[in-house]
Amino acid sequence: MRRVSLLILLLCLGGPAAAGPWARAEKGMFLSLSDERDRDGNSYTGLYGEYGLTARETLGFELGYTNVGETSAIFWLQHGLEPIGENRFALSLGLGMVSREGMVLPMAQAGADWGRGFQGILEGGWLALETRLKVAGSMTNPEDFAGLSPSEFSYLTPEVTTKADLTVGLHATESMMFINQLRLEQREDTGFSSKLATTIVHDLIGPAKIELGAITPLSGPDQQAFKIGTWLEF
Repeated sequence: MRRVSLLILLLCLGGPAAAGPWARAEKGMFLSLSDERDRDGNSYTGLYGEYGLTARETLGFELGYTNVGETSAIFWLQHGLEPIGENRFALSLGLGMVSREGMVLPMAQAGADWGRGFQGILEGGWLALETRLKVAGSMTNPEDFAGLSPSEFSYLTPEVTTKADLTVGLHATESMMFINQLRLEQREDTGFSSKLATTIVHDLIGPAKIELGAITPLSGPDQQAFKIGTWLEF
């Protein structure tokens, strides 16, 4: 996720490599494999991808797995709107599924994004605001998950969730980026939560990059978590 986030200058704007309102270059591809794990041992492993269909349309997908009994898959189409000055906007719609303990439930999401690049600090950077409304089918046997702790339960997809991620990214050097992301979420089941995710992305070999980060809960049931991932861009 885009899961965060998010970074490589595109279209002379300093936009991020993944997510946000910047369209993927036509026929361009981005892939990210990451693992997020908290202090209690709960984890989420995700494969995220984007493919540029046209100059404004990007096809995206995310496959996810948690250690608390959930597998998910979602595909979406993002459409870039007419820019206003240096401000970029995009809308997206997606469909997918969630599998839990033999149950397969439908899932849909809608998104609206804003972003812009800036100069004057280090090698430049970007600001982005990503919002998502996600709706999933209800659990037919909620008692099957009654034994989960609050932090474990937060790794399951709720029936309705609204998210807003505010990202500030900086290109520290030509080969390294710093990303700070404030993650806000309102879930139907556990209420409001907020987290601060701080990551470093560094070039490896060729099109590959490595991502290392920490996620600190500010409110809600989540635990301190750490993230490691790899990026590929073609």
